[in-house]
Amino acid sequence: MMSPLAKKHRQMTGLCERFEAFVCTKEITNAYTELNDPFDQRMRFEEQANQKEQGDDEAQMIDENFCQSLEYGLPPTGGWGMGIDRLVMFLTDNYSIKEVLTFPMMKEDKTAAEPKSAAEVAGIEPSPEEGIPHK
Repeated sequence: MMSPLAKKHRQMTGLCERFEAFVCTKEITNAYTELNDPFDQRMRFEEQANQKEQGDDEAQMIDENFCQSLEYGLPPTGGWGMGIDRLVMFLTDNYSIKEVLTFPMMKEDKTAAEPKSAAEVAGIEPSPEEGIPHK
């Protein structure tokens, strides 16, 4: 489910052929044996198409061109990915990927000031009301 392009494990039912490389408790690489079985891929596409019909917005339709390409023959392949952000996270000893992202809208704004109370904005000193507990 989490690795839709990974081939099913050849000996262990319910698993797929993939691994993640960790260095000092940080994931730096994702790798897998790529699915090249046209029948298995078509079944996965059909399942996604059924999920889409049932209202799953993230499910995809059947990609006939991809299925046809697999039917012509895709040799055994593998893939791995190591994002520069994960490598930088490891090299700079940061624990959150948000600390090294280059996209500012994904980062937490540490320069933002604490929101002011209504009394501070109006420039008045808040006075306690009788019968209302204040801290």
